[in-house]
Amino acid sequence: MSLIETALLRARSATARKGADANKNRKIRAPSQPSTEHVSQFQPIRPDQATMERNCILPGIVDQPAQRAYKILRTRILQRMTSKDWFGLAVTGVDSGAGKTVTAINLAIALAQDPNTAVFLVDLDLQRPKIAEYMGLTFAKGLGEYLLGEAQIDEIIYTPGIERLAVIPNTRSFEHSSDLLSGSRMMELVQRINAEQPRRIVIYDMPPLLLSDDVLTFAPSSADGLLLVVSEGSTPRGVVDKSKELLAEMNLVGVVLNRSMERNDAAHYY
Repeated sequence: MSLIETALLRARSATARKGADANKNRKIRAPSQPSTEHVSQFQPIRPDQATMERNCILPGIVDQPAQRAYKILRTRILQRMTSKDWFGLAVTGVDSGAGKTVTAINLAIALAQDPNTAVFLVDLDLQRPKIAEYMGLTFAKGLGEYLLGEAQIDEIIYTPGIERLAVIPNTRSFEHSSDLLSGSRMMELVQRINAEQPRRIVIYDMPPLLLSDDVLTFAPSSADGLLLVVSEGSTPRGVVDKSKELLAEMNLVGVVLNRSMERNDAAHYY
């Protein structure tokens, strides 16, 4: 049995379990847009503004159409997730180079700019973690240390000076990343951040869909929906077609068309 076939079987099983759990607990879930008046503050961390501007991270984007596009993306994501009472969103690309990490970071920041929305941004690309690099974050302990038992949960959550946003960064890469994503420490972390009150939307930046089984291992059981990022001019249509069977196992919230050459007020990022 191939890696993808094994991952598909695991994803189907996780989806079935999650559906049963959702039906069981539907009546006691938190409201979709709780008050953010008393949002928890974690360890302070300071992003490097020059690094964020260089990597096109909000609020350093000066391109007004791009700013509008992220706001439109934020509003559509909120509408779709609120209508289904969802909180966890995995962001992935079909293959490498689509811009999924920049999209995940900017979506998280745009969501946090909404006064009614608090957000966790989690770097779950355990093969090529980039959130800390793109935001210019320097820290002692991150997700990698936690997964190895070298840190506790409260030691890896940071407040980056952006109101209503908390970040769980990482700098370590792992060869057997899907095993860690399905392990007990990862499940404990997911339960911990889901228990935060008021409830936060959680944005998981994940590896490309076709380059590992990480998304298939984690997303069906631990994320409510999935946002797919493709890049105009560099994501082959055949590669997108190959992803259809995998996407059928997940709740696809939407597709972001990144690096679009279309220059108008349309939502060309989404």
